[in-house]
Amino acid sequence: MKIILWYRNDLRTHDHEALWQAAQETVQVVPVYVFDPRLLAEHPLGFAKTGPVRQQFLAESVQDLRLRLRQLGSNLIVRVGLPEEVLPALAQELGAEAVYASEEVTQEELAVETALEQRLLAAGRTLRTFWQTTLHHLDDLPMPVRNLPDVFTQFKNKVEKFGKVRPMFAVPDNLEFNETLELGTVPAVPAAAEYRPAFRGGETEAFHRLHDYFWTKDLLRTYKETRNGMLGLDYSSKFSAWLALGCLSPRFVLAEIQRYETERIQNESTYWMGFELLWRDYFRFVAVKFGNRIFRSNGLKEEPLRHMPATTKSAQRTFEQWRLGETGVPLIDANMKELLETGFMSNRGRQNVASFLVKDLQLDWRWGAAWFESQGIDYDPCSNWGNWLYVAGVGNDPRETRYFDILRQATYYDPAGEYVKHWLPQLEHVPADKVHAVGLLTNDEQKHFAVRLGVDYPNPLVDVRKWGREDDSR
Repeated sequence: MKIILWYRNDLRTHDHEALWQAAQETVQVVPVYVFDPRLLAEHPLGFAKTGPVRQQFLAESVQDLRLRLRQLGSNLIVRVGLPEEVLPALAQELGAEAVYASEEVTQEELAVETALEQRLLAAGRTLRTFWQTTLHHLDDLPMPVRNLPDVFTQFKNKVEKFGKVRPMFAVPDNLEFNETLELGTVPAVPAAAEYRPAFRGGETEAFHRLHDYFWTKDLLRTYKETRNGMLGLDYSSKFSAWLALGCLSPRFVLAEIQRYETERIQNESTYWMGFELLWRDYFRFVAVKFGNRIFRSNGLKEEPLRHMPATTKSAQRTFEQWRLGETGVPLIDANMKELLETGFMSNRGRQNVASFLVKDLQLDWRWGAAWFESQGIDYDPCSNWGNWLYVAGVGNDPRETRYFDILRQATYYDPAGEYVKHWLPQLEHVPADKVHAVGLLTNDEQKHFAVRLGVDYPNPLVDVRKWGREDDSR
């Protein structure tokens, strides 16, 4: 008996239920990854659905998975094509009786699952999926998912009191690979000088990062105090990209937190790291509860938006300036440059650039979510669209008045201007007390600080004088 293990966003060997179950039930497990060309399709706004930095991180993760499977006595078949076509054909060629895979919850992934299952059933084969992307299993929630609270705090309180986390699955020690068919190669990603990926993909790198952050540098003990940083490697864990592709199991992260609390210290920072995993769970359960509503302009709200965002050519040009980091607002531009070059952005940055797009530029929040889908190496549909819903005021805990005063945020979280000057070197001579409102520089100041508005740096898209005197969502 053979089982195809279809890898998706679960690119690991540790704590992998589908891998473990297949290894217990069959003579041979045949791991397969299929690069779906639809991920490279062009968005209507003119950019790739999956940008080059995200492509690179994915390719590295698949390559690392192949190496780790080989170390276990197995291997990884790689194909390019539509999974719902490739996998049934491969099952026929191999004589496999079933395909095992991780269960997904959003529309594109579910459509592929449905089409695949229909083709397999027509050939007398089966598709079996496993819930293995969250800390808490869907079946173990202290409420039916249809009754999931619409406010995160209520969910957190119930899960912390009544929820449970299942034990991790062991790495199988009985894997073997005897197939003689072509293994296939991981597609090459064109290199570009302007891209500087923040991290390398794969389970191996994920383990290295966790060990370095928790145990070598002992940074978990101060996570709560540093997590709102923006510049550098170690202000936060940076686990999100490996969690998104499943290179890192959330249950493994929790187990390491608990070990740290036993061997080092238990404090607010260790609690907060686990708290972040709950947010990740929550957004996935929200996607299960609400389905395709998370992709609508009015999100989870029943009533339509009071003011529909513009979709004119002018609006699209403004969006281009936002996504390329050319808005004339340094905090926004620095964060967008970082995302474009590295595929990563801090949580603090994400909240600010999202608020700016939706509240200040009055553009469709879904445009921003689509751009983050394209660029973010930590793209996960549930967390990405869930966070954008939240900032836009049409998701959980909906408040259309939620607003970030960009100047206040900039002076509070980047008081010396180090972050914006790192990503916008043309502003290096502007003093800290002026750099976040560079659009207000006089002609003499521009000359003195060697920056010409409209030439070296864009004029601001908005009147920055409105900031600095309003309450914001710090």
